[in-house]
Amino acid sequence: MSEHSANPPTQTRHDQHGLWPIAETVEDFRRNLATVNARIEAACARVGRPLNSVRLLPVSKTVEESRIRLAHQAGCVLLGENKVQEASRKWQAMSDLQSLRWSVIGHLQTNKAKVVAQFASEFQALDSLRLARALDRHLQDAGRSLDVFVQVNTSGEHSKYGLRPEDVPAFLGELPAFSALRVRGLMTLAVLSAEPERVRACFSLLRELRDQLRQDAPAGIELDELSMGMSGDYEIAIEEGATVVRVGQAIFGARSTPDSLYWPSAT
Repeated sequence: MSEHSANPPTQTRHDQHGLWPIAETVEDFRRNLATVNARIEAACARVGRPLNSVRLLPVSKTVEESRIRLAHQAGCVLLGENKVQEASRKWQAMSDLQSLRWSVIGHLQTNKAKVVAQFASEFQALDSLRLARALDRHLQDAGRSLDVFVQVNTSGEHSKYGLRPEDVPAFLGELPAFSALRVRGLMTLAVLSAEPERVRACFSLLRELRDQLRQDAPAGIELDELSMGMSGDYEIAIEEGATVVRVGQAIFGARSTPDSLYWPSAT
């Protein structure tokens, strides 16, 4: 057990997959957001963290425009999307909502980097120098910069994208060359398991890695942020130091599509 968690009896909620009620009104969204925020506050309290040390990132993948507009009315102004085509389509369709911003949180092919450079406020799945180079080039052309998180594979699963933990130091050392990328921290996906200790190990590994890297981080590389935890395990992630939790189904309701559609196997 990590220093951040004095043996809290927190369980995962992965058994609720497919059972989250669909939010269909502004009041539904406000109620779901209040529930999630209360759980965030309770998790912070268990480990003595201030509530403002955690940012909630609602994830709107697969959610239709009409319900996203309701979520926006309920207070969601930064939304996470996995597939860049879907995110770009929604960005264009809802350009009238000037306060609405987009975080791309899923694996990105290099040939889609130009699209992300056009509209995203944040990218949380940087995992190769080739992608960093492409993003930087397109951002420079667009006169923009982008907050990025380096994705780390802490579960060791072949189905997960992300760098191996041992490869992260050298990778970070190369990133100052890409001036349009503002490195904010690290991101991971835990193993999808009902065993909380297996999930917790993925999160504690990322925090420990960040703490080690922070000491010798290259100039201009910030490692303040840890993006980890989703609807089924964000409370455990907070206990282990998450500063960003990516919550979709607990806010929007159950998806009809499987997670494998949005977290494809690496090839």
